[in-house]
Amino acid sequence: MGKIIVYEHANFQGYSKEFTTDITDLKAVDWNDCISSVKVFGQPWVAYQHENFKGKLVVFEEGEHDFVGKEINDEISSLQVITEDLNNPQITLYEDAQYQGKSRVIREATDLARGWDNDSISSHKVQRGVWLLCEHSDGGGFRYIAREHEHLPNYKAISFNDKLSFLRPLLPGKSC
Repeated sequence: MGKIIVYEHANFQGYSKEFTTDITDLKAVDWNDCISSVKVFGQPWVAYQHENFKGKLVVFEEGEHDFVGKEINDEISSLQVITEDLNNPQITLYEDAQYQGKSRVIREATDLARGWDNDSISSHKVQRGVWLLCEHSDGGGFRYIAREHEHLPNYKAISFNDKLSFLRPLLPGKSC
């Protein structure tokens, strides 16, 4: 499936710890709010600012990440491995809540800010894969993980209505 090795300092320095399953509260394993770099093997991982997979999130796909980023550095409190099949991703976006209005099927990274659908999406259905939805076209702002078979009828439920500007499927890992 995959694993993540976390380090207390940037550039893989200091103490390290390996995880192969979700950790809902890093306090339980004495690693809360102290992660600055990670190495990911296999499937992607999502790091959350708060316990129980809440708060700001950052996705780490397979590879070495010598710095987790200033917005979440030393603030990671939970980790979640992506277990879904990430091949052949597909999501359907809807202009209005309850899957109404104009719809659009997306299969690859798409910058909605460059077209008619910028800041106009209000619901989605994920057919395959896991998707990172972002408020800004640079991947910043509010971020949301949309998982396979998820049907979200109203973006108001996540305070995201008419804010989606960029989305991309998470990439499958190659090694374990």
